[in-house]
Amino acid sequence: MDLPRVNDDSVDYVTPRAAGVPDPWSAQGGGRTSQRLVEVAEVPAPEPVAEAFALAEGSPVVLRRRIMLFDGRPVELTHSYYPTPIASGTELAEPRKIPGGAPTLLARLGYPPHEVVEDISVRQATAVEAAELEITEGHPVLVLFRVTRAFDGTAFEASMMIMRPEGRHLRYRIMVG
Repeated sequence: MDLPRVNDDSVDYVTPRAAGVPDPWSAQGGGRTSQRLVEVAEVPAPEPVAEAFALAEGSPVVLRRRIMLFDGRPVELTHSYYPTPIASGTELAEPRKIPGGAPTLLARLGYPPHEVVEDISVRQATAVEAAELEITEGHPVLVLFRVTRAFDGTAFEASMMIMRPEGRHLRYRIMVG
């Protein structure tokens, strides 16, 4: 299965959108892409998320868990975490789609992106991941862990994306100076 190569630059996924402009995943692929919101809940922060937010492991954070689909098939599991003081009482904590995506809402809340750090690795899929991605347990998955920070250094979003590696193309643009 080939995934769309339109919009494969991470910058688009962390950039706030203009009013009425759909999130980058929904905007690409000519209707071939969609997403299913699986869970929105306050959960204990897993270790890498707690570290990113400078919290004690297990501190409460808001989780938005989605399955990204291409041609109706699951291709990515996205778990986005937000510090409770930022997310509570906002659309981030509500079980519905956010118009324009979370970066658009976060910018309106005073958290425009300034720095993004992505860590990419490959490992074997867990049984749960394999079932959700419709692959065999132990199949390789690409894991991207992204932390987005504001101008003052505050980390306000941490996302773990577990992807089928087939057809993936990641592109990074780095400007220095």
